[in-house]
Amino acid sequence: PDADFVFDARCLPNPHWNALLRPLSGRDAPVREWLEAQADVNLFLEHLRNFLDIWLSRFRNEGRSYVTICIGCTGGRHRSVHLVERLAEYFRQNYERVLSYHRELE
Repeated sequence: PDADFVFDARCLPNPHWNALLRPLSGRDAPVREWLEAQADVNLFLEHLRNFLDIWLSRFRNEGRSYVTICIGCTGGRHRSVHLVERLAEYFRQNYERVLSYHRELE
C-alpha cells in the first residue's frame, strides 16, 4: 500500500527451475551471473532504469523526500532481488540515500 511504483518480474526467466540455483538468492554470484546472461533480464533492467531516471528526478524536483519502488516475482528470492540490487547500485551514484529491502529474505 505504500508503493509509488510496482513492477512485476514474473515474465523473466526463473532460476528457481535450476536445481543448483534454487537454494540461492539474487544476491549470490551464481544467480546474478545466470540472470545477467539472460537477454530479457537485461532489457527489463534497462527499461526500468530509463523509466526511473526520468521520473525519480521529477519527483525530487517536486520536493518528494522519498519514493518507494517495489519489484515482485513468484518466490521473491531470485529475479526481484537481483533487479533491486542492480537498481540500488545504479541509483546510489546519483541519490544520497538508496535503501533496499527484500521481504522474502529478511
